[in-house]
Amino acid sequence: MERKEEKDGSDKPEGQEQDNGAAGLTMKREIGLWSAVSMTAGCMIGSGIFMSPQGVLVYIGSPGASLIIWATCGLLALLGALCYAELGSLVPESGGEYAYILRAFGSLPAFLVIYIIVLVGRPAAITAVSLSFAEYALAPFYPGCSSVPQVIVKIVACSCILVLLLINFWSSRMSTVLMNVCTAAKLFSLLVIVVGGAVGLAQGRIPTESLLFAFHNTTQQAGRIGMAFYQGLWSFDGWSNINTVIEEIKNPKGNIEVCKRGIILNSNCHHSH
Repeated sequence: MERKEEKDGSDKPEGQEQDNGAAGLTMKREIGLWSAVSMTAGCMIGSGIFMSPQGVLVYIGSPGASLIIWATCGLLALLGALCYAELGSLVPESGGEYAYILRAFGSLPAFLVIYIIVLVGRPAAITAVSLSFAEYALAPFYPGCSSVPQVIVKIVACSCILVLLLINFWSSRMSTVLMNVCTAAKLFSLLVIVVGGAVGLAQGRIPTESLLFAFHNTTQQAGRIGMAFYQGLWSFDGWSNINTVIEEIKNPKGNIEVCKRGIILNSNCHHSH
């Protein structure tokens, strides 16, 4: 933490402010609006979008029903993101769920929630994403193998976690730049897939006979439908991560209000059409 000289001749850590005579520690606000958007998009666009489509189709049984599952999951994620945007503007404190539950229900429920998130939820999610990254990164080096050796996959996954840990520990600005670069790469890869599929469909290289039986073989088992929703919601996961670093965002209330006005304006435009 940097130190700076104050006008009165005293020096103190930068970011530490006086409030009614008491010293308070604050975070450096180095995340701008577009970096926050990039962080949210980067957290959402991950291993799920490249791996879950097959799982949704396998569990639900038909392409038509799988599209309904995806649309429903997207709607649920949108509603959750709007609720968190409202919470972030009302309670501009880092911590996400912990900060909100602490204010609403007290310290014990907040401690239990953050205990489960830190020890179970986040490590499991990071492990899944890292293993997926390692699988995709090592696949070109094993072209003739049906599967990559698991020892190598785990070594690469652990190395990835350690590198990201060091980057986030060293500088939030550096981690923000890395997040922007990764988000741009993810968006480009998705754009290539979508445009390539559209071009192939327009040129007639993709069979369309299955569209005539879009809902054929749709399952009615509650367990399989639930697993299909799980696969879809996993792909949309990450929309709440920006609230965990809300104190590092420049002008959080103003930026969140801009995003909310943009969402409402787009919604009104769709309704008018």
